[in-house]
Amino acid sequence: MIVGIGVDLVDIARFTRSVDRTPRLRERLFTATERPLPTRSLAARYAAKEALIKALGGSDGVHWSEIEVRNDPEGRPYFDLTGSTAEVIAARGIDMMHVSLSHDGGLATAYVIAEARGESA
Repeated sequence: MIVGIGVDLVDIARFTRSVDRTPRLRERLFTATERPLPTRSLAARYAAKEALIKALGGSDGVHWSEIEVRNDPEGRPYFDLTGSTAEVIAARGIDMMHVSLSHDGGLATAYVIAEARGESA
């Protein structure tokens, strides 16, 4: 059962200016694995993290540094969640997260579906 849907859109040029103006922003928003990625990819990952928070209905117990967007061997994105963020999602009965990313034409977007397939659904 779908328990939440989130979508976010990021202007890549505006995001780039923010990251350039505030260098510590990369540390606050992204994991060590994500930080070296090109800015357009970071913008899409930022959109994914925002979309995740929207799918959850809020950010209580969720921390940016505990959300990593990774890619499986075929290139599909997925969330690698740790700490209290993983606990919050498990406590809500969410056992599957679907994420789609895209960047084109100066925009990055992400779409997230939170799903509960277990007995708590």
